[in-house]
Amino acid sequence: LDVSMDTWNFSYTCLVSLWLHRFYIYSAVAFGICVWIVVQFFTTKTKKKGKKSNGNLASSEGTEDKLVNGYAPLQAREVRVAGVKIFYGSQTGTAKRFARDLAEAVISLNLPVEVISMEDYDPDDCLAEETTSRNICVFLVATYTDGQPTESAAWFCKWLEEAANDFRFGKTYLKGLRYAVFGLGNSVYVEHYNTVGRNIDRWLWMLSASRIMTRAEGDCNVAQSKHGSIEADFEAWKAKFLNRLQALCRGEKKPCSGKCKKGKCKSSGKQSKEISDHEHGASEYENTEVEELFETSSEEESDAEEAGGTNSVIDVEDLGNIMSHMKKSKVLLLHWVQNFKIDGLVHFLFSGYKLIGSHSGVKLCRWTKSMLRGRGGCYKHTFYGIESHRCMEATPSLACANKCVFCWRHHTNPVGTEWRWKMDQPEMILQEAIENHQNMIKQFKGVSGVKADRFEEAMTAKHCALSLVGEPIMYPEINRFVKLLHQHSISSFLVTNAQFPEEIRNLEPVTQLYVSVDASTKESLKRIDRPLFKDFWQRFLDSLKALSEKQQRTVYRLTLVKAWNVDELKAYADLISLGKPDFIEVKGVTYCGESSASNLTMANVPWHEEVVHFVQELAHLIPDYEIACEHEHSNCLLIAHKKFKMDGEWCTWIDYDRFQELVREHEGSGGSKTFTAADYTARTPHWALFGSRERGFDPLDVRYQRKNKARDISGC
Repeated sequence: LDVSMDTWNFSYTCLVSLWLHRFYIYSAVAFGICVWIVVQFFTTKTKKKGKKSNGNLASSEGTEDKLVNGYAPLQAREVRVAGVKIFYGSQTGTAKRFARDLAEAVISLNLPVEVISMEDYDPDDCLAEETTSRNICVFLVATYTDGQPTESAAWFCKWLEEAANDFRFGKTYLKGLRYAVFGLGNSVYVEHYNTVGRNIDRWLWMLSASRIMTRAEGDCNVAQSKHGSIEADFEAWKAKFLNRLQALCRGEKKPCSGKCKKGKCKSSGKQSKEISDHEHGASEYENTEVEELFETSSEEESDAEEAGGTNSVIDVEDLGNIMSHMKKSKVLLLHWVQNFKIDGLVHFLFSGYKLIGSHSGVKLCRWTKSMLRGRGGCYKHTFYGIESHRCMEATPSLACANKCVFCWRHHTNPVGTEWRWKMDQPEMILQEAIENHQNMIKQFKGVSGVKADRFEEAMTAKHCALSLVGEPIMYPEINRFVKLLHQHSISSFLVTNAQFPEEIRNLEPVTQLYVSVDASTKESLKRIDRPLFKDFWQRFLDSLKALSEKQQRTVYRLTLVKAWNVDELKAYADLISLGKPDFIEVKGVTYCGESSASNLTMANVPWHEEVVHFVQELAHLIPDYEIACEHEHSNCLLIAHKKFKMDGEWCTWIDYDRFQELVREHEGSGGSKTFTAADYTARTPHWALFGSRERGFDPLDVRYQRKNKARDISGC
């Protein structure tokens, strides 16, 4: 017991002593930690300095196991730069000469190099491969007449522009591609000085490619050239590029100290200042209300992404309230005037659109381009036999009465419930639509893969899809416009959002009339379409009733959005019995990218097999209909009324020549001689039918799978 008590007393005394001297103990521990941190800091710093000095020493001595001529050693077994690809677009040969000169300089660094004319390069097939190739891509591009690219670079630039503004590619399509741009221009033409180089730089950045150095611009105007001539401008840029290339080969990722702010680089301030001064001098002509982005630093790009990036959305109807000015924007600031003049929206808010007059537009569909190259047509080719390369996608009204959550234009078009704009005549709209369509087709002349016979055919439009954007039926002269189409032997596919029942009743015969049925209940329609009319549901039902009175071909168009409208089968069946359409197209929603206009994500996009399952269940509820066709590539199926199954064979295709005869007879009789959908049918080929091995892809074409595909680009 005494031993136990002694032990306890000793332990107690020690604990009390530790407690009384705890301050000294804490101080000793803190001091030890500080010493350890300091030692670790200086040790790491010494190691880094040692590695750097060893690398420099080895480079100066020329040893084999260190850096040689500025590129990565074999010992490291890591190829930081696999080679250099030099793309040039030249009209007079200057850019080509510069490309060869640069190639010789790169070869002197023992790096593989390839000089490529943009005319001989297909970016659609090959450019995405550069995201993983570890090559450096250099673009030497000249600006030609009126700020346009040279003939040899026209297709490359057009493709790049459309890819940068097409949600199907995605904003990270070229992530991993490293590039540099040198533009050739003449500052005498101040309005178009080096436009092409600036555009290519911007489009590549919009697709998440990484510029390895600031864009440079050569000036043929010796009075304004920074170095006295365009050749001297190129030599100065070439020296900087070679230095940067060597740095990349050594594994240096940043071209500067990394302490950049708003385009002012502390480590290369002189260079940035020179470029800034030069560009400022070349752009003094610009209106102070319209600012164009010429340079961005990595910090600015980060700021832009935080603000919404390239997918930021500006609703046109809000322009008058929120767009007084926008500095360093990717779009030109344009004014929305009282009578809806939108001339300036052509290039930026509606990229790829050709605006006509004050309220119409035309655009080249991606399926038109696809079929020109023998890569397959759209679902209308599969379901109805249109020739996609001869289809003109247009609208006589950009305005719409809905703000659908899946709107593929992100609501950049105006909205309204009535026509309140200055009206253009249908003759002018059609003439300019055809001219613009032909001009867009002409740009494909000589493009790799384009079939000569289809190119010639495409110059004469045979079909018009009035589904580009907006609500075509709002146009007061829609009947005159449709008649003009038919007089030009152009078939008409008109789409309406089922909010204008009287206009549907008064509509003259069209080849095929669509109604978008995006939901089957009042609540879900309000959530999905977000209509502007207060009596939207009654208008919707009245529109379907009006559709049932039509004698020509009618179609319900269902867009499936997972977690929004895929569980309303019985309600859909009831709506089908109300409108009695000839056909029902069911398509999975196409993801249009991130947008403040919608909270949809890829999770809302149904898989094709899910769409098939939905269609099969719906077909069981509508006994007068069967599944007829499928276009897997568009994630779309067609349900057809059994009256189009003649003698055991589906006849969903259209006899377009017969339709033109019938509509001429109808108009010649003053409307007394009518005709029905059954009068201009044609047999559907086997490959287009549901269950076929081809799953709706025309065997005469070759299906193209995009290389480096990392996203869903389906849709139409």
